[in-house]
Amino acid sequence: MSTPSFPHRMLEDIFHEPEAIEKTLLSIDRAVDAIIDKFTHDRARFIYLTGSGTSYHAGLASQYVFSTTARIPTTTIQASEFSRWTPSSFDEGTWLIAISQSGESADILTAAQEAAKKGAEVLGLTNTRDSSLAKIADETLLTEAGVEHAVTATKTYISQLAALYLFCLKLAKRNEVENVTPTLDRLYEMPEIVRGELTTLVTQVPEIARQFKDRNLYFLLGSGPNFATALEGALKLKESSNVYAEGFATREFLHGPQQLVNSKTPIISIIAQGEQESNMRLIERFRGFGAPIITVSSRSEAEGGLGVHQIVLDCEVPLTLTPMLYVIPLQLYAYHNSVLRGLDPDKPEKLTKVVK
Repeated sequence: MSTPSFPHRMLEDIFHEPEAIEKTLLSIDRAVDAIIDKFTHDRARFIYLTGSGTSYHAGLASQYVFSTTARIPTTTIQASEFSRWTPSSFDEGTWLIAISQSGESADILTAAQEAAKKGAEVLGLTNTRDSSLAKIADETLLTEAGVEHAVTATKTYISQLAALYLFCLKLAKRNEVENVTPTLDRLYEMPEIVRGELTTLVTQVPEIARQFKDRNLYFLLGSGPNFATALEGALKLKESSNVYAEGFATREFLHGPQQLVNSKTPIISIIAQGEQESNMRLIERFRGFGAPIITVSSRSEAEGGLGVHQIVLDCEVPLTLTPMLYVIPLQLYAYHNSVLRGLDPDKPEKLTKVVK
């Protein structure tokens, strides 16, 4: 079977996401169990998550699962700010999960070293074996995204989410949290789910991107774990398309930023299960200001579209897993938006893969 050719590495990376999820889950399954043994033995009481850019967003999305499903107090801090926002010493049972694709970014290494000095156990999550982060950390989980050729991170983000969700859901199961098993089973099905969605999205997204290729200000709205999805989607637009894009928690957008809404500001609204009614009321308000609306939702949440541009996902997954699914159309939108502008989505001129 021949390997399909892709016009850009960013698109190729996106289409390799099912494989990256599958390899990551298979690779770290036993390692996760061993680290959970240590978590349980050491009676982990508090978790910090840290990362930069895309890795920070992966931490934020997984914070939702650690807090609501594993029921362990958890907070996410940007790596560059970690030392400023944490106490001078940590209580016993404090862990830091440090997330970095390369394992070499200066801010993440400083945060990991700082956490160790303050008394925390450090779990490193990286895509790079023998990286500096892996050497610093007490424990390491290695994602298996393979080489990500484009500067704009896509498949490494999905792999980070897969690893963090596996860790969190298994931890919750060990702690005998009810109703975790169906979500864990669904996580193992995500490679095939994502593969199927890509075949649908590849026909939906380009036309919508074409309609808004000349817009230079975007707002992305998401709630719960998809607040992180909104942030990550906005980052992909900034990186690949040279536009100003900002992500907000959906209702937080009402507290000031909606003043900027007009006919020149597309709003991308991410609508998860049970959010259609409240989101549609807001969408009606924004349309009254003249704003074009793009929605990202499952088919069950796509009814009553009020004339909006809809990106519809065929498959339903538990709310905790939706960031793995809902970010894909945003990655594709950013890619097509970049190409339509005549840019190279693989090589943003002012960015590098590793920040020193």
